[in-house]
Amino acid sequence: MSSLLREEMQRVLFRPAKERLVEFIEIEEPSHGRHFFCASVAKNKEVQLCIVHCQMSVPLKSTSKRSFTKRSCIQECYRRAEIWSLKDLTLIDGRNPDVDDPCFLLHFDEVRTVTAISCSAKYAMVRALVALSDRYCQRSLNLRNFDWPYIKPTSFYSNKGDCAVLSQICFYAINLVCLSMCHVPLDG
Repeated sequence: MSSLLREEMQRVLFRPAKERLVEFIEIEEPSHGRHFFCASVAKNKEVQLCIVHCQMSVPLKSTSKRSFTKRSCIQECYRRAEIWSLKDLTLIDGRNPDVDDPCFLLHFDEVRTVTAISCSAKYAMVRALVALSDRYCQRSLNLRNFDWPYIKPTSFYSNKGDCAVLSQICFYAINLVCLSMCHVPLDG
């Protein structure tokens, strides 16, 4: 589902603006409809953060005279409600690292509260922002009140590929141990 959303937002919102959508999470907002917090990179390598509002589907008449169907007008569905530059972000405050809280504060000229749909989404976005800041802004992002092992992985599990390789090695090792314990009759 998220890959379809990513493709649609990329096609409708970001590609026409010559930007590449890097990361997005669904967030909770008081207004009606779905909302997303997005990070994108422009051709000039500037990183933009934005809140995208998605209008809900509107009922439209179908070609049949008897029925009404719900169709969404994708071109009009997504619109950017707020836009910032990553360079203007001075601090990301996770509020309390000891509590499962999906809310975090973005400090620009003003403080913007963002409530992700889950804590894992919150941490995924913050990890992406840290990486984007390191790569495009050449500066460390100022973070407060986050559980650091979830932000900066240790060298043990720093790469998803490393985890896959490690799990394969463990699987092979367990198979070898099991096979070595099996009694094989030798006909002599």
